[in-house]
Amino acid sequence: SARRYLLCASGDFVKVYSVVTEETLRLLGGHGDLVTGIQLSPHNHLQLYSSSLDGSIKLWDFMDGIPIKTFTVGAKLLALYALARCEDLVFVVIPKSGERDTFQLVSVKLPKAAGQDVEAKEVSVVLNGVDASPKRIAFGREGEYVASVKDLALQVYFFKQKQLNRFFVSATKTKSGNNGFTCVACHPTEDCIATGHADGKIRLWRNFYHKKEYTYSTLHWHHDTVMDLAFSMEGTRLLSGGVESVLVQWHGGSDCQKDFLPRLGSAIEYISMSSDGALSCTLHTDNRITIINSNLRFSKSIQGLIKSTAVKTGLVVDPRTKALVLNGEPGHLQFYCLQSDQQLFSLDIVQRQYIHQAGLKQADLVKIAFSAEGKWLATVEEREDTTDPELQLKLWFYDEETQSFKLNTRINMPHEDHITDMCFRDTDELEDDSLILVTAGSDCVFKVWMMVEDTDPEAQQSVSWSCDFVGSYHNYPARNCCFSEDGSLLAVGFEETLTLWDSVTWDLKCTFCHPPGKIRNICFGRLTCSKYLIGATDDGFLCCWNLLSCALEWSAHLNVLVLQPDPLSEHIAAVSWLSKESSLFVFKPNEPRPIYIQRNLCKEKIQLAAFVPRDEPETIGLEKYLWLRRSQLFFLTDTQELMTLSTKSLEERLTPSSKQLAVEESLPVTPFSLLLGKHRHQQSQEEPDLGKLVVRNNHEHDSPAVKELLHTPAHVLPSASFLCPVFINSLLISKENKSAEEVADEVEMGSEKTEDDSDEEGDVTEMEQEDTSPVELLGETTCKLSKSQEKELRKLRKMDYSWISAF
Repeated sequence: SARRYLLCASGDFVKVYSVVTEETLRLLGGHGDLVTGIQLSPHNHLQLYSSSLDGSIKLWDFMDGIPIKTFTVGAKLLALYALARCEDLVFVVIPKSGERDTFQLVSVKLPKAAGQDVEAKEVSVVLNGVDASPKRIAFGREGEYVASVKDLALQVYFFKQKQLNRFFVSATKTKSGNNGFTCVACHPTEDCIATGHADGKIRLWRNFYHKKEYTYSTLHWHHDTVMDLAFSMEGTRLLSGGVESVLVQWHGGSDCQKDFLPRLGSAIEYISMSSDGALSCTLHTDNRITIINSNLRFSKSIQGLIKSTAVKTGLVVDPRTKALVLNGEPGHLQFYCLQSDQQLFSLDIVQRQYIHQAGLKQADLVKIAFSAEGKWLATVEEREDTTDPELQLKLWFYDEETQSFKLNTRINMPHEDHITDMCFRDTDELEDDSLILVTAGSDCVFKVWMMVEDTDPEAQQSVSWSCDFVGSYHNYPARNCCFSEDGSLLAVGFEETLTLWDSVTWDLKCTFCHPPGKIRNICFGRLTCSKYLIGATDDGFLCCWNLLSCALEWSAHLNVLVLQPDPLSEHIAAVSWLSKESSLFVFKPNEPRPIYIQRNLCKEKIQLAAFVPRDEPETIGLEKYLWLRRSQLFFLTDTQELMTLSTKSLEERLTPSSKQLAVEESLPVTPFSLLLGKHRHQQSQEEPDLGKLVVRNNHEHDSPAVKELLHTPAHVLPSASFLCPVFINSLLISKENKSAEEVADEVEMGSEKTEDDSDEEGDVTEMEQEDTSPVELLGETTCKLSKSQEKELRKLRKMDYSWISAF
């Protein structure tokens, strides 16, 4: 069972993957910053410790996704280690107070105090001058000693003897790099330490109890830095990995006996072994995990968002799958599913072998655009040559049969210089002949491409694309282009001037050129704000023009890097970069005052943003996040970290499964109780819409009899005849409560009052009622009718209403 799950620190979360199906089973959320270390609890393999830069260690039940305890240490935690022999101790790496870039390994005593949040203040220093990287510290046989490597030094500290030995390697520089230490691993049963080096060598240290008589042997296969090392559980095999994308398995510490698993796709950053030694896994620089069998055979791969050399395509949403689409492997587009956090598929656009060698001029993918329905995809590839770029524009059609994109048209050199922007005309018409593609280029023109019927009898397809119109403005380079929501206008930015063109006749309608500065981003307003055009300039101005009056509506002094409109609302997100921090401003074009501001969103430079439509509008409690009801906003930083803006606080972000299981008094949850909980949740969501009166009931969940019924497993419940009287008695009303008639009168008064109010304000009045149960409202509130009222009712009952059926 230990092999069934793979745990992985990812951003502020810990992800639990299934080794069999590769899907994400759980997302353990609760840390307020980057998770820096995870360790299975040595005494309970269903529990997990995690450390974070937020200064806390959390203990999780990772099967159920529940945080059991949070230990607050205070300092930033950069790595975490747990030992079997230390029951209430863990080891962490923290910054040394008062000194920059100096770190120490400390032990933290985890108190056994009650409650979920506990302060762990008992911290003692084990080693000074350690490296912040988790793979540069390793604990030896049964936790007898700890080894730490940094630069040219290996430190070994023996706990019982309280003895510290230091060993140094010479600073010889070779072609492939220097001698410096890069990683360390300790043999699980023998006194042997393996260290990796920047020149590709691995050293096996022995007899290091002695400062002088120590020995080491060398293993060498890697031609560059050894990035990580891991011993098998019994210590007979040593795994090593590096930039060659090859996993090397060394047997018995011999240079002669080694096996290889090559072509793993990208450099190996980390290696981990399962507790029974049957599986190992490697983490790669392109954000992928490879699961490998003990006989060194590839088993499975879990691919996250691929880190490419540079994201030139932008962050685009595929209209069909709602996947994020951007540069993936060289020459490929990756379609990344946000729900499952996995790659849907990769599309080879360039269709040429990529050679991993610096300095080679190779074709790369630089621009992409989807049509509104996602039927057509336009891509631009460019050979990396600044003076004379080699360009190709390709148009791909989505084939329903093969469920993939097929190449329809290839256009060599669509422009004489770099293509700076590209967009489809988004119209609601389903006919393909209304589709138009516009490309803007540094060759001072924009080009309009249309679909034409292919007259060539040997052609495999019925349509192809060709140029229909070429537009220019005073011989300025075209920087950006964008269509209005209804597709009737095209805006093209030429250096400092914004031009508007009629998309039917291609007449120039209007130009805007205020304030000065090259136009960096443009977008049209949507829905009720479709009469506005927004532009951001290099000089740090955000401008809004009114298309009806052809005048500047408002401008703001803001250095906007990213301008992203929400496709489902009037809102536009602008991300600024000022004094080394990114800030977010959300506004409607008709209102110069932002509706949402988040300063210091992150310290990294945000390069791209995208609104992804939600499957269903989200119910949002906080008014300031109402603009995120229909779409979710994602950001990509220049370090290729994908981030999203959450509408919920940390507490609310716990996964639904962990909410369901965190039952009061930690009572066991039966399937029936979960079902009932789901039913109640649906009812509570529907209730406010049913009428103007919401009657709240405080005793619905408080009955001990109901708790007994729902939370006791079926096989230990007493007989129904015993439970029934207890249950019925719990529903009876105590004498101190108001009489049913008084309650009924109050409800009636409340409902009349609400109806009156609703005409004026449309408010929902909520009545708090104490000590009433649903039964008394339903069963006990019948009031006595007078004789005349009874007669009226009888008359109504005898009337014939069958004539209504004709309608």
